[in-house]
Amino acid sequence: MHMINWSTDEKQFKKQHPREYGLWRLTQLINYGLDGEKLSGKMVKRNWGIIKENIDPDRATYLEFLLWNKKPTSLSFKSDYWKLS
Repeated sequence: MHMINWSTDEKQFKKQHPREYGLWRLTQLINYGLDGEKLSGKMVKRNWGIIKENIDPDRATYLEFLLWNKKPTSLSFKSDYWKLS
C-alpha cells in the first residue's frame, strides 16, 4: 500500500523541487507512518537539523534516542505521552 497525500501533487512537487520533496516526504513518513517502508538512518541524521522542527515532538525524542542514544528526560515528552487511548 502506498501513502496518499490528498493535499499535495507529489509528482509535480518531486519534479520541480526534488530536494524539498525528499525532505517533505521524509517528514511525512516519520510523522504519519512508514506504511511498510524503511527509513534510512543516514538520511534522517543528515537532514535532522532541517526536518526536526516539523517532526512530532514525541517522535523526535524517540528518534534522538534511537539514532544518537540521547536519553530522554520526563520533560522531553508531552504530559499524556504514556496514556493509553
